[in-house]
Amino acid sequence: MDDKFLARLQNAIREEGLDGWLFCNFRHRDPLSDSILQRSPGLGNTRYWFYAVPASGEALALVHAIEADHLEGLPGIKKSYTTREEMLVRLAPLGGKRWGVHSSENICALSYLDGGLAAVLQRAGLVLVSAEGLIQRFKGLLDREGIASHEGAAAELYGIVETVWDFVRGAYGKGKPISEGDLRELMEDQFIKRGLVRDHPPQAAAGVHTANPHYDFEGPGAVLREGDLIQLDLWAKAKEPGAVYADISWAGVFGPRASREAEKAFADLVEVRERVYTYLKDELKRGLRGAELDGKARSLLCAAGYGGALRHRTGHGIDTECHGAGVNLDSVEFIDTRYLLEGSCFSLEPGIYFDSFGLRTEINVYIAEGEARISGAAAGKERQFKLLSC
Repeated sequence: MDDKFLARLQNAIREEGLDGWLFCNFRHRDPLSDSILQRSPGLGNTRYWFYAVPASGEALALVHAIEADHLEGLPGIKKSYTTREEMLVRLAPLGGKRWGVHSSENICALSYLDGGLAAVLQRAGLVLVSAEGLIQRFKGLLDREGIASHEGAAAELYGIVETVWDFVRGAYGKGKPISEGDLRELMEDQFIKRGLVRDHPPQAAAGVHTANPHYDFEGPGAVLREGDLIQLDLWAKAKEPGAVYADISWAGVFGPRASREAEKAFADLVEVRERVYTYLKDELKRGLRGAELDGKARSLLCAAGYGGALRHRTGHGIDTECHGAGVNLDSVEFIDTRYLLEGSCFSLEPGIYFDSFGLRTEINVYIAEGEARISGAAAGKERQFKLLSC
């Protein structure tokens, strides 16, 4: 940590129009604070520590006297406390100012500040504001290197889909039984061969299991049957520090052709995906929020008669984590009113789910030089338009 790190934090604070960003932690309840400030989750944290970064000037690192070295290496003034009263005295100069904290009524997934401490800070005079915009600006926007890393991962994932489907098609042609576990094992093997890592095994769902957006299993999984729909969902990134994820989903059928119902449903999904992407390209310059794009997708799917088949939002932010700190395309779960800014990267993944099957098509999009670009296109990879078949 150095002055450049502090300058990045302060630049984000000024862009959000706040007085400062207040980090705090106790028993590592806030992984965001640990991650941003590069604090080891293995370090003891039995007392609250605070790191207050103002929009300009010196930061304040406040720690308990028995854990005095917990914020070592961070720039700023170092102070300690032993009692609640001393802690409040040390925090008193922060009063009357608007501090970004890790709490949000809309994006509850970013809420780590507990209600008790929030009440103490407010009684001390601090004005607490959600840091959701700060988190996006500091952690959820990709620079050139990040985009290149993301594009590299996307190209590899598209290649893995091709490899997996060659395997599926070959097995079908030979009448060879294969299972969901075989598909997942092949994807995992491809991750290793291509130097990729992931935070959870990829999804390989067949038949009725495609109706569950987060289907998972242990062991070999179900054996594929003639006519089964297959949903592949895979996400990974390079092993290097700071590498950025890509996350795609493809669907197909274990046979020469899917049912008319499935073919139509997938064609409708693709049309919605493309219309939302076109809307994004056309309206980006006026400023678009994540919730607005989700609302657009939902309205199109409802108009097509799929209102009762919706189970999840349209997309999530992507950065060094698959579900990252940037804008989500979400108007119903963690309602995201943040704007899509330069460097935003996110999934666009409309899905519909019925009793007997489900379908999802997922691409990644990022904003570069004021344009919305589909990941993988730079490497000549084409997004899916028709169901894969054997």
